[in-house]
Amino acid sequence: MKQTTRLLIAASGTGGHLFPALAVAKQLHNYHIEWLGVRDRLETKLVGPHYPLHTINVSGLQRGSKLAAVGTLARLIAAIATCRQLLQKGNFQGVFTTGGYIAAPSILAARSLGLPAILHESNALPGKVTRWLSPWCSVVGLGFGTAAQYLPRAKTVLVGTPVRPEFTVSQPLQLDLPAGVPLIVVMGGSQGAVAVNELVRQCAPAWFQAGAWVVHLTGSNDTNADSLQHPQYISMPFYDDMAALLQRADLAISRAGAGTLAELALAATPSVLIPYPYAAEDHQAYNAAVFAGVGAAIVLRQGELTTETLQDKVLQLLQVPEQLQTMADNVTKLSVADGGEQMAGLIRETLEKP
Repeated sequence: MKQTTRLLIAASGTGGHLFPALAVAKQLHNYHIEWLGVRDRLETKLVGPHYPLHTINVSGLQRGSKLAAVGTLARLIAAIATCRQLLQKGNFQGVFTTGGYIAAPSILAARSLGLPAILHESNALPGKVTRWLSPWCSVVGLGFGTAAQYLPRAKTVLVGTPVRPEFTVSQPLQLDLPAGVPLIVVMGGSQGAVAVNELVRQCAPAWFQAGAWVVHLTGSNDTNADSLQHPQYISMPFYDDMAALLQRADLAISRAGAGTLAELALAATPSVLIPYPYAAEDHQAYNAAVFAGVGAAIVLRQGELTTETLQDKVLQLLQVPEQLQTMADNVTKLSVADGGEQMAGLIRETLEKP
């Protein structure tokens, strides 16, 4: 009787790390999967109800005193030891991680035990952990082909960024919107985008006058989220049915996280992208540049953005439906509908080969 393959998934912190990992996990139907995360992070809500969740104490490398660096190193060493014990006790056949600081102890622990480590990197510019440790991995799946140039010593395969399966089929939108009205969807990623939110609220009256409706996902950190009231404006912190919302949208105003861009591509949604200016190594700008390069998005940098610029750029797009359609056609060139299946296939190929 064939033994069930046991896989430890290490993904923590933000939706950009967790949603792709969850999408891959759903494709590994006959695997026994357990999860490695950090206490009090998003995984306790998203993962806990579905997979056994183990937590470790680990953090990213912070600039600061030598004492702080020593503390970070000590936590890393302790986390590697904990991961080793977990892998041995659970009789796992390997580790899959989507990057971030939790990837370091999981990859190093797996390799120290002679186990395969498999990584997925969603961003066009790979993170530091990916660049440092990718040569230790059995294979690295990429969300953007341009990322391969930064990983010259790793075995890389372009698979796209795994997304939730509902994005691969048409979904009806349950919001009460009139048929045929132009719809702008504004979203700031899992952390919200307070600066962008304020700009949007200042621009919105001109968009309403042009006949557009706005669905504004403000995130949970915006204290002025209820400051704008209008019949053509729907504001909420988050919305669960993003597939239906983006499929209905004529235009999205968004950050440029890799997971969000993958969803925009599958939904064929044109976008105005405002990369998060404080993202590590400005990696969202690299993601946005890929979309702009094929004519799928317009990129505006937050530091140079004014109310007038954003207001006028969106009005110009609304007034030229042909340009929006061209952008929609172009963004589909970047869509990968089966990214989760492809990444799961790499995992199977690595863990199950003789």
